[in-house]
Amino acid sequence: MNSKPGAYVFPTRNLKRYRFPTHINDLVMDRADAECSEVFMVVVPANEGAPLHQHDDTEQIFYLLEGRGTLTVGANSFPVEAGDVVRIPMKTLHSVRADKGEAVKYLCVDCFGARAAGDEPTWDAHVRAMCRQHGWNYESVAGLSARKPSSV
Repeated sequence: MNSKPGAYVFPTRNLKRYRFPTHINDLVMDRADAECSEVFMVVVPANEGAPLHQHDDTEQIFYLLEGRGTLTVGANSFPVEAGDVVRIPMKTLHSVRADKGEAVKYLCVDCFGARAAGDEPTWDAHVRAMCRQHGWNYESVAGLSARKPSSV
């Protein structure tokens, strides 16, 4: 972690990067460091998009920093661009796609409702669950596969 529990300021330098096959998440504030929130940056490369998905335990707020794309909420689509704020209610299928020939970058704040005790208590635990759900390789997503084993 880049902070200590109880911290009030979370620097955005040297963030922990998770490179999914469809997008990148740079962790700013882990859910383990707060009572009911977490924060991360999302980068969606040009002509890519996260799979349509939902979160049963969190409402999400996105603040678009760069780019233009399409937000899909259920069966509806909306154009989004830098400067827009998006709210995704709990249990709502959604996706952001960078389909305008440029990457989309946004700050995401997860605002948790009721979380079951021990249910994905850290961002990393959530990433592991996402990898299992989508068939992604956790070591590759978390940047662990590039590390060489130490010689002991």
